[in-house]
This record gives sequence, structure tokens and C-alpha cells, in this order.
Amino acid sequence: MAFRATILTLYPEMFPGFLGQSLSGKALARGDWALETVQIRDFATDRHRTVDDTPAGGGAGMVLKPDVLAQAIDHAAPQGDPRPRLLMSPRGRPLTQERVRELAAGVGAVIVCGRFEGVDQRVIDARGLEEVSIGDYILSGGEPAAMILLDAVVRILPGVMGNALSGIHESFEGGLLEHPHYTRPPVWEGREIPAVLTSGHHGEIEKWRQAEARRLTETRRPDLIARQSVTK
Repeated sequence: MAFRATILTLYPEMFPGFLGQSLSGKALARGDWALETVQIRDFATDRHRTVDDTPAGGGAGMVLKPDVLAQAIDHAAPQGDPRPRLLMSPRGRPLTQERVRELAAGVGAVIVCGRFEGVDQRVIDARGLEEVSIGDYILSGGEPAAMILLDAVVRILPGVMGNALSGIHESFEGGLLEHPHYTRPPVWEGREIPAVLTSGHHGEIEKWRQAEARRLTETRRPDLIARQSVTK
């Protein structure tokens, strides 16, 4: 069964966006995965098709109404739908490669794209939404975040990458950042490819790559090293 993604959004015209290009676009055309959008506003019940209201307790901005969003979720993922329900949110748990692999191993995902100041907490609780963050910054809405999540998932679905090994030696797959890469010409602007990479000694090459990966991780992402120490 192909991976099936359903996006709940106020801007369905934003999809598939860049997901319709390159590897993900070709995989979408082949049917390796499926993408559908649901317009949240279609489930508003008043003549103005209102989807938001002022925050309880006062404050700036607007909040997505629980009744409207719940109706949209129930339509997109009726009872018995096994797909996880995700809410793209800056206060969610950070998206990791491990979670990406878990999602890719499943049958799909239902992804809610928040807007305004956020979503009424009652619908998050009542519909079991898993809040997911792609970073410590604020976007105008959840749509770009949903696309990034799907790009990470789709590229590791079976058959999407031409070379299955491409997904193995990448940043985060082994808990480290990826080692540096080089290609021809052997000398460029006076800078040479490290001699070990042209030595033909595959064991030494692998040792160099591992050492460089660890060096870069210790320098740029010491948090990843600390996380490894905790899990050991």
C-alpha cells in the first residue's frame, strides 16, 4: 500500500508545491505515494465560513475553532484510520530522522496546518494530534513545515531514491553529521582532494569518513554527541 498523506489546510493551492518536483514529484506521478488536501473552511457552518475566533482570556490574534477543525479531521481520517494525526506547531517535539523513518514505515499521515495564533487545545486533545516542530522559529503557517516533513519522509520510501545506499551515509542517520564530499577535478583553485579518498584503500576511506563525521558533529552539533552518550 502506497504512503498516503492528507493535508488539512486553509490554502490547498499551496500543494504539492516543491513536492511535485524532482524525486518526490516523480514518485508521486508513479503512485509510490499519494497526496490529497482538505480545505478546512469547507467545514465552517455559518454563511461567512468562519474558521477562527478571538482567544479566550484576551490577547492578540485569532485561534482556529475546535468545532470546524474537528469536522475536517473526522472527514479526513474517520474512525479506524490508522494514520498518525500530526499538527505542525513550533511548540511540538522537534522532527528527527528517527521519527521520519517511523513515519515512512507506516501507511501515511494526516497533517494539520495551523494558522493564526494556533489551534484550540481542546481539538488537539480530543483528536489526539501529535504536535511536530521543524525548528525553533515561527512561520506564517504550517504548510511549509508540512512540505518539509513530507519531503524528508517521501525520499526514503522504497524505490524513491535511485541508489538505496544514498540514504544510509547521510547526516543524522548514524547520529552524526555527514562527512565532507569531494569530486573531480582533483585540484581546484589550489585545493586538493584529501589523498586518502583517491588511495583506493576502502577501509582507510571509511575510517577517514567516520573521523570527519565525528569531528564536524563535535564542532557544530555537540548536542548530538551528548545525546549519544545519554542513550548508551
